[in-house]
Amino acid sequence: MTFSKELIEEIRAAFPRAAADFNGRKRAFFDNGTATLVLDQAAQAETEARINWSANVGGIFDESKQASAAIHSGRVAVADFLNAPSPKSIVSGESATALLFNLSYAIGKELTGSENVVITDYEHYTNVDPWEELRKREKVQQVRYAQLNMEEGTLDINHLQELIDSNTKIVAISAASNMLGTKSSLEEIGKIAREVEAYFIVDAVHHIPHGPTDVQSLDCDFLVFSGYKLFSSHGSFLYGKEEHLNTLKPFKVKPAPKNPPGKFEWGTRNQAMFAAISGVIDHFRWLSSEVQANYVGKYTEYSEQKRDLKIAMDAIEQYETGLSKAVLTGFDDIPGLLEIPEVKVLGLTDINRISERDPTFSFEVANIPEEEVVTRLWKEGGIAARAGHYYSYAQDVYKKPKIIRISLVHYNTFEEISTFLKTLNKIIKNR
Repeated sequence: MTFSKELIEEIRAAFPRAAADFNGRKRAFFDNGTATLVLDQAAQAETEARINWSANVGGIFDESKQASAAIHSGRVAVADFLNAPSPKSIVSGESATALLFNLSYAIGKELTGSENVVITDYEHYTNVDPWEELRKREKVQQVRYAQLNMEEGTLDINHLQELIDSNTKIVAISAASNMLGTKSSLEEIGKIAREVEAYFIVDAVHHIPHGPTDVQSLDCDFLVFSGYKLFSSHGSFLYGKEEHLNTLKPFKVKPAPKNPPGKFEWGTRNQAMFAAISGVIDHFRWLSSEVQANYVGKYTEYSEQKRDLKIAMDAIEQYETGLSKAVLTGFDDIPGLLEIPEVKVLGLTDINRISERDPTFSFEVANIPEEEVVTRLWKEGGIAARAGHYYSYAQDVYKKPKIIRISLVHYNTFEEISTFLKTLNKIIKNR
């Protein structure tokens, strides 16, 4: 699906900094893998909640009641976005890192030390160190890393399956690599994990803005994502099956709630964060209304808001697939990354398999330092990109402590990609 010119203009208008930064400088924002731009609707909702409903919950007065309502509405919005069965299964936290560490400590309490954890060579360190910490504390015997098909940057499923055995207690997988853009075959991996009754945990932080996510379809035990990677404020959300949330025993202070989700949440909840994520969900519902004509008879297994959200995210995924193809193959008169001899792209580059990756591209340019490339992209083309380490274990595997990365979302355009490719080709030509 290609969004019409009018629709993409409306989408970009919903993001105050999509076209220009706070200085008024026009630029293309290609650093979305680090943090997406904030939706105006989310920022307005956050401000309203922060100013008008700043009281803590549990009071009899209106400010307190409205704070409670904002938190509940936010949980419902996230639950519908993920197709979770209940808002009670949605836990909030400071960050995905904090949520996964808390989860690892809770799971660690029921382990004997003989078990193992299976992850992959392209995990974000957020989905590495909580499990390595269990190993260091002798709560598990091993953390096993499933290898990659290095040339194409995809997961070696056969190796992953070989690593999983009757002692595997946790299988924790990124929905997509934040370095390579590769999507994981979550349905297949989940089936393997369930065969040995391991917890199946999904780190969806990088993938969350790029396509539909259905925790019931995946049958995952836990899934985590961050608001600031989804056009909202900082703060993160964890879905957990209610039976696990009920039985696991996280660290908490004595007076804190004994039932989920409250027993997993440290400190006072931020009602403004919940209001902001509700604003994002409203944006997706609006987008769904704009593309409904293309979805007659589709996603009928969902109803009302849940169907709207699946439609919106499917439309985004299809549009971004077109963006990915343009990045790699370019335009009639502009070579794409695959057609520039000096450029090496890490990750999946087979155009026939473009649907297996998110629009995230890490690459290097022969004989030009990474910092020089991103500096010149910014100065000469107004392209906001980045060179560095993205907390990706894959960079250690590939021995790339610093690499150039661009990452796109649904407010990015083909025109921006054209400018990026023209500028990059010029930089190489004039090096």
